[in-house]
Amino acid sequence: MNPVRFPLLHSRLRAALPVVLALALAFPPPPAAAEETSYDPLALSVAAESIQTLDLTVEDTARKRTIPLRVYLPPGAGEAPVVLFSHGLGGSREASPYLGRHWAARGYLAVFLQHPGSDDAIWREARLGRRFAAMEGAATGENLVLRAGDVSATLDALSRWNDEVGHPIEGRLDRDHIGMSGHSFGALTTQAASGQAFPGGRSMADPRVRAAIMFSPSAPRRGDPGRAFASVTIPWLLMTGTEDIARIGGADVASRLAVYPALPPGGKYELVLHGAEHSAFTDRALPGDRNTRNPNHHRAILALSTAFWDTWLRDDPDARAWLDGPGPATILEAQDRWQRK
Repeated sequence: MNPVRFPLLHSRLRAALPVVLALALAFPPPPAAAEETSYDPLALSVAAESIQTLDLTVEDTARKRTIPLRVYLPPGAGEAPVVLFSHGLGGSREASPYLGRHWAARGYLAVFLQHPGSDDAIWREARLGRRFAAMEGAATGENLVLRAGDVSATLDALSRWNDEVGHPIEGRLDRDHIGMSGHSFGALTTQAASGQAFPGGRSMADPRVRAAIMFSPSAPRRGDPGRAFASVTIPWLLMTGTEDIARIGGADVASRLAVYPALPPGGKYELVLHGAEHSAFTDRALPGDRNTRNPNHHRAILALSTAFWDTWLRDDPDARAWLDGPGPATILEAQDRWQRK
């Protein structure tokens, strides 16, 4: 272009140049793929066969509760970050082993809790025609309080065992890097243990929990979600599906999607898997499921949960670059939704 022939256009371009440069500095392009990172949240640090499975029991004498645990222990003798998992209504410590094995193979000490009063005993011990009613009867606020107490009691026990000579987890616990997770009623348990406020400003949060993952979260049935979640100061990852509806508890898709907007910014993430039902986050389908299970859902769950733990429990900059950058897009399908703030 000849600036002599187009003086007005040339002057406008010169005037716009500072604005263009400012925008380029404010929103730099992502680094080239070769420069990003070789980080892969699906790659295993050790062979899955080397993961040791321990069944332990916490005796909480103060509350007269016995809490069964299943621990997925990575090989080695050093300290490992700890991630806890709370099962859904009617589940057990045997729930979602695909998560426990993968997290342990990535170097985490994965502890899966079983909550008396809302575990599989409530339907196993009921007559066949009364099982659904028994499950409904266990979905109570009282059991939620007991479950949150189980989290703290388990952390207390793990800390004692870590210092106990000869115990299978002696010296294995990184007490400064603890994560909490759970599905359905276990997601509510996780919300309670990691910062949700309850009526009257009551909190059941355990300050030892540094980050949390909720599979099928839900907002309070009554009250303002913004008030319930305003006090959440640690990183949260929410995972749900476009058809994530539970038969018990009354949580619908709208309730699950109401949590993320109510959270304060800073380390908050949400994944919505297209077509995923409530059972998508478990190992097998549930009675009443309508959709064929999508195998990529578990792949996405494992990748994003691992990158989240690596980011917030290991302070891994490559994991954060993957999680906050283009990484999720390489795992998710076109109709899945991912956002962060």
